[in-house]
Amino acid sequence: MWQQFLMGGLGLVSGFIIASGTVAFIISLGVVPRYAGITRTADKVMLYENCCIFGAILGNVLSLYRGQLPLGTAGLAIYGIFAGIFLGGWVIALGEVVDIYAILARRAGLTRGIPIVIVCMALGKALGSLFYFFKGWAK
Repeated sequence: MWQQFLMGGLGLVSGFIIASGTVAFIISLGVVPRYAGITRTADKVMLYENCCIFGAILGNVLSLYRGQLPLGTAGLAIYGIFAGIFLGGWVIALGEVVDIYAILARRAGLTRGIPIVIVCMALGKALGSLFYFFKGWAK
């Protein structure tokens, strides 16, 4: 019995670590301050960052304890809006990360072979995804 509590607590703490790493990544890329600058609410950046952390913790708990929330159609619409905002934030963050490759290539003096590097990265991602799905790890 105590082993189940220990494993549950370990899983929850591990999820908190992963969720906080994800939130730290989003915040460090500057997505939250950029949104605050666009909406002219820079004085509420700490509130936005706390909401990101709370959302990650809540998502962690909800994914650990699977259940249904009786929110109805209105709750689904609100969830869809927030999920879309989150996805848009990741798209912006990905755009920021793509800029890093150009800066790295320029500083490393890589002037030839950039298309080969990009193709190798894409093949690595594709092969890794195929390996992941064919091994049956996706559930």
